[in-house]
Amino acid sequence: MSTDLLIQAIVSGLLMGLIYALVAVGLSLIFGLMEIVNFAHGEFLMLSMFFSFWFWALLGLDPLVSLPLVVAALAVIGVAVHYGIIRHILHAPMLAQICATFGLALAIRSGAQLFWTPDFRSITNPLSEGRIEISGIFIGQPQLIAGLVCLAAFIVLWLFVSRTETGLALQATAQDRDAAAIVGIPTDRMFALGWAIGLGCVAVAGAMLSSFLFVFPDVGVNFALLAFVAVALGGFGSIMGSLYAGIAIGLVESLGGVFISPSYKSLIVFSLYFAVVLFRPKGILGRY
Repeated sequence: MSTDLLIQAIVSGLLMGLIYALVAVGLSLIFGLMEIVNFAHGEFLMLSMFFSFWFWALLGLDPLVSLPLVVAALAVIGVAVHYGIIRHILHAPMLAQICATFGLALAIRSGAQLFWTPDFRSITNPLSEGRIEISGIFIGQPQLIAGLVCLAAFIVLWLFVSRTETGLALQATAQDRDAAAIVGIPTDRMFALGWAIGLGCVAVAGAMLSSFLFVFPDVGVNFALLAFVAVALGGFGSIMGSLYAGIAIGLVESLGGVFISPSYKSLIVFSLYFAVVLFRPKGILGRY
C-alpha cells in the first residue's frame, strides 16, 4: 500500500470522525442530563438536512449561509419536544421513555416520507464544492469544511459547558438534579436547554452533510447507529469522550475499508462496539 493512500484514508477518516462526534455529542448530552436515550436522534439529523435543502431549493441559500437558521429551527424543535413530550415521561418507567422517543422517530420519518416523498435529493453547486490537493493527497472541500465547522462547533460547546455559568449549571444538573434544584438551579429549563443544544449540534452536522450527501427520509438511520456506537465507546454523558470516539470510528471505518474491504467497514465498527459493551460498558470517559 502506498503512503499517499494511507494518508488519504487517515484524512478522510478524521474529517468524517469529526462529523460523527458532533452527532454523537448531542445524544450524549441529552442522556447525561436526563438519562433518556433519544431514539429519534437520526430523524432530527434528517430534518436538519431537509431544512438545509429546502432553504437552498426555495430561497437559494447555500448550506453555509443557512446554517444559523437550521440550528435555530432544530433548537426550537428541541425545546418543543422537551415541553411537549419528554417532561411528561421523565419519571415514567424506562420502557415508556423508549417507546416515546422510538415512536417520535417513526412519526418524524413517516411524516417526511408523506410530505417530501422517499425521493433522493441533493444540493448542486454548493459554495464548498471541488477538492484541494496537498502533496498528492486529495481532500474534498465539502468534507474539509464540514469537518472544520463541526470541530469549531465542538470547541464552542466545550467552552460553553466548561467555562460559563449556564454550562456549569448544566453540569450540576447532570450530576445530581435534586441537589441542583435545592440550590436554585431551574432544572426543567436546563433540560430544555440540553435538548436545544443537543439538536443544535445535530443541526450543524446535518447542514454540513447536506452539501455532499443525498437527502432522503432514511438518511439519518446509519448516522444514528454510529452515534450510539460513539456514545457507548466514549461514554454516556461525556462530551470529550464523544469527540475521541467519533474520530476513532471515522478512522476505523476508513482504514478498515482500505486494509480489508469497503463492504466490511460497518462490520468492523460494530465489532468495536460489541467489544466495548463486553469489556468496558462505561466507555472511555463515561460515568454510567
